[in-house]
Amino acid sequence: MALFVVFQTTFFLTLLSLRTYQSEVLAERLPLTPVSLKVSTNSIHQSLHLQWTVHNLPYHQELKMVFQIQISRIETSNVVWVGNYSTTVKWNQVLHWSWESELPLECATHFVRIKSVMDDASFPEPNFWSNWSSWEEVSVQDSLGPRILFVFPKDKLVEEGSNVTICYVSRNIQNNVSCYLEGKQIHGEQLDPHVTAFNLHSVPFIRNRGTNIYCEASQGNVSKCIEGIVLFVSKVLEEPKDFSCETRDFKTLHCTWDPGTDTALGWSKQPSQSYTLFESFSGEKKLCTHKNWCDWQITQDSQETYNFTLIAENYLRKRSVNILVNLTHRVYLMNPFSVNFENVNATNAIMTWKVHSMRNNFTYLCQIELHGEGKMMQYDVSINVNGEYFLSELEPATEYMARVRCADASHFWKWSEWSGQNFTTLEAAPSEAPDVWRSVNSEPGNHTVTLFWKPLSKLHANGKILFYNVVVENLDKPSRSELRSIPAPANSTKLILDRCSYQICITANNSVGASPASIIVISADPENKEVEEERIAGTEGGFSLSWKPQPGDVIGYVVDWCDHPQDVLQWKNVGPNTTSTVISTDAFRPGVRYDFRIYGLSTKRIACLLEKKTGYSQELAPSDNPHVLVDMLTSHSFTLSWKDYSTESQPGFIQGYHVYLKSKARQCHPRFQKAVLSDGSECCKYKIDNPEEKALIVDNLKPESFYEFFVTPFTSAGEGPNATFTKVTTPDEHSSMLIHILLPMVFCVLLIMIVCYLKSQWIKETCYPDIPDPYKSSILSLIKFKENPHLTIMNVSDCIPDAIEVVSKPEGTKIQLLGTRKSLTETELTKPNYLYLLPTEKNHSGPGPCICFENFTYKQAASDAGSCGHVPVPPKAPPSMLGLMTSPENVLKALEKNYMNSLGEVPAGETSLNYVSQLASPMSGDKDSLPTNPVEPPHCSEYKMQMAVPLRLALPPPTETSSLSSSTLLDPGEHYR
Repeated sequence: MALFVVFQTTFFLTLLSLRTYQSEVLAERLPLTPVSLKVSTNSIHQSLHLQWTVHNLPYHQELKMVFQIQISRIETSNVVWVGNYSTTVKWNQVLHWSWESELPLECATHFVRIKSVMDDASFPEPNFWSNWSSWEEVSVQDSLGPRILFVFPKDKLVEEGSNVTICYVSRNIQNNVSCYLEGKQIHGEQLDPHVTAFNLHSVPFIRNRGTNIYCEASQGNVSKCIEGIVLFVSKVLEEPKDFSCETRDFKTLHCTWDPGTDTALGWSKQPSQSYTLFESFSGEKKLCTHKNWCDWQITQDSQETYNFTLIAENYLRKRSVNILVNLTHRVYLMNPFSVNFENVNATNAIMTWKVHSMRNNFTYLCQIELHGEGKMMQYDVSINVNGEYFLSELEPATEYMARVRCADASHFWKWSEWSGQNFTTLEAAPSEAPDVWRSVNSEPGNHTVTLFWKPLSKLHANGKILFYNVVVENLDKPSRSELRSIPAPANSTKLILDRCSYQICITANNSVGASPASIIVISADPENKEVEEERIAGTEGGFSLSWKPQPGDVIGYVVDWCDHPQDVLQWKNVGPNTTSTVISTDAFRPGVRYDFRIYGLSTKRIACLLEKKTGYSQELAPSDNPHVLVDMLTSHSFTLSWKDYSTESQPGFIQGYHVYLKSKARQCHPRFQKAVLSDGSECCKYKIDNPEEKALIVDNLKPESFYEFFVTPFTSAGEGPNATFTKVTTPDEHSSMLIHILLPMVFCVLLIMIVCYLKSQWIKETCYPDIPDPYKSSILSLIKFKENPHLTIMNVSDCIPDAIEVVSKPEGTKIQLLGTRKSLTETELTKPNYLYLLPTEKNHSGPGPCICFENFTYKQAASDAGSCGHVPVPPKAPPSMLGLMTSPENVLKALEKNYMNSLGEVPAGETSLNYVSQLASPMSGDKDSLPTNPVEPPHCSEYKMQMAVPLRLALPPPTETSSLSSSTLLDPGEHYR
């Protein structure tokens, strides 16, 4: 007991002395200033690493202290960062701390100092800060090298959207340095004459291989150096999404997730993010080799709950998600197998399948889907090992696709994948009568009936339709009927029936049987009922039709029309209590006119036409303009007409016409209004509201004025296409009078020319007959040939000239007659002169009468030369005169000689000759010139030669010894005939 007391006393004394010591330490303010501060740099991470110690700490005692660190840049006064660092300090412990700089360390000199304060609860307050340590200077520029330009940081890795500071260091302040980010110049802040910094905010991700930044140093216009860096910008690491784990066999847990964006960069700067799966209950960890899934092996112990943490990590950050998994609640079954169908008929089938075994007494929930004919039916069934289901109410001759999937019935997690197979039911007889309609064309003595039917749908055909049976029964003669079989897929047939009533039955047939029959009755009365056509307007939804109810009993209505451009007859059946319907089809096209006919069906199945309607689903502007003719053009008006323009073929109902008129005066005539065309020009416009009015008289015009017109139709959708204006000019006021005068004259002249052309032969024979043909001359019948009665053509050598007619123009010269010195004045030459040339015979004392005729074709004198006549000759002609009547040989010689000698004595063109034949009758010619006592000439037995003698030639005086019979001189240019 005494020992215990001694020990207790010693303990209290020691404790008291310790408290006294601590009080003395606090009273003396222990110097806890950090010492031995050292600063190093890490260029890769652009960080400063500090280490220091604290002296004067109690031995073997840990104290909690706070250190305040201050960092300056370029100058000590330029403090860029101040912060506190708290830690527990031991005696003689070396402390470490790092600071990452936004500005690359190579771009500026940094200064660091530190101070501390006691923050331990074992020391009572007040606590005070120690003194600052001395500034520690850190500079990297001295170790850069001899180059003149540097750009920092090198190969820096940052996340997309981060703020980055870059800089360049130039050794020569006289250089002009420009920096570019992906080719675009950037501007920065100059830190000192050698250093400029650039702050890049929210840097974007451009490419996996980094963003290019370079600086160019130049002096004047000469580039001296280019330096650059690659800034690696990574996509932001995302947190894994849809993290889930499940089992398919209670042996493996399969975990999956959505990794999000891949943060891998090129040049091996940063690989794709890695994933680690950590289970907290067992403390096990697994590095996943795939980016979006990982398998975890299930142990054989009784663990059923797992707590997984999925960790995603790259060089810049980490992300993680947690999930708690109960093994029995995350069962994902494998696909069912051995799917089959048994006892398949037209409407039923049995489906069977199997599932993979999991555990004993495991219940499966299976779902069946049946697809066929655009429908889907779904059934659920619970099974243990094998599945079976009875499928009923199926459609005949239909292909179905049935599939099944299963899941855990106790704790449903998700369905397995589908397993399925197709099957087809058997055929059955068609279940519905075909939809039938007809078109009847009545002709004298018969009907041409065209039957149409629509193919049965698959739902009602119950198989492939092979043919259609058409039975035609004469209702007036029931014993007569006709059966026609039309092979499928035909949908129409044509019948020619007489004027009796007929009942027509149509059935569709497949391999099993026939469908119910469709019945149509064709009446004996012709279907020529006149019904007024009504216009209707279509809409985007089609045509809305309505009609008046048919009096009496009807079993329904039928509306038919033709689809364009195939022109296939279409129809729609409407119930008996309905008097309106909407016809809508994709075949309706804008600008196409559709004609609808509405029929009523009586109880006897006879169709009666009730109404006609026509319209457009959408009216369009007219497709063409009329061809306009200009009629009745006068000085003050003209008429425009377009009678041949068809309004039925247009893409809309023609409501009227617009007539546009232009003139230089730019003033609109009465009834016209001013209008502006699409090209901005002004004109006058007249509206015709009646589409059947296809003419317009444009009056009140000015003479000799220029006008332009253009006619276009319009519908409810607009006018016809633009076209060029037609030009017309009004004539002056007098031109119309001239036209009224000239036109009849021109007509008369044309009529005369036509008559002359038709009577040209008669005019020729009357006005200028042909030269007589000696073979055909009627005078030959009067001559009786003595020597040779068969001679019809006379030789020239046998002919003696009888007379010469000389027609002279009135000249002032004198002409000597043959054989005399007597001259004739011009007054004596007004009548034709004749010279008789007769054969020389002693028993004749002078010339006698001789038959002669005058040919006007050879007559070159004026029209007043007269007809054939004789020049009087004295009864007793002198020998010289008689000498003229010698042989023709002497005459020809004398003519030739005197003609050549006297060729130059007679002016050309002063003498005209008439051809006189010796056979001319004395009854023709100038009878007054005949001698009163003509000497009877000898009978003219021969056709003598005729000659022409110009009177103005001075003939040589005849002598007694002369043998000249006759001489003739011709003017130059005259022909010897």
